[in-house]
Amino acid sequence: MVKVYGSTVDDETRCTHYQTPLDVIAIKFKCCDKYYPCYKCHNEHESHQIVRWESSEFDQKAILCGVCKHELTINEYMMTETCPNCNAHFNNRCKFHYHLYFVI
Repeated sequence: MVKVYGSTVDDETRCTHYQTPLDVIAIKFKCCDKYYPCYKCHNEHESHQIVRWESSEFDQKAILCGVCKHELTINEYMMTETCPNCNAHFNNRCKFHYHLYFVI
């Protein structure tokens, strides 16, 4: 079972910062190889700066569906708004934070 770190509030990866029904993904941070629900959780629980994923690394499994625990590559995640395994809907507003996680 994949461990999700941070200030989670349920078992679907929602956190104290993002708790809508669509906030059901966690991101594996390249800098520490840990899944966190969001950049705010990462920054509260780690003492290092975020290292973003380079576009050449977008084939890495770094996104976790909080509903079914399926891991997606960054490319898969960027191309969909639902989990390919369980069809859970993801928050499409997460796109506004891509620059914090990914070098685009």
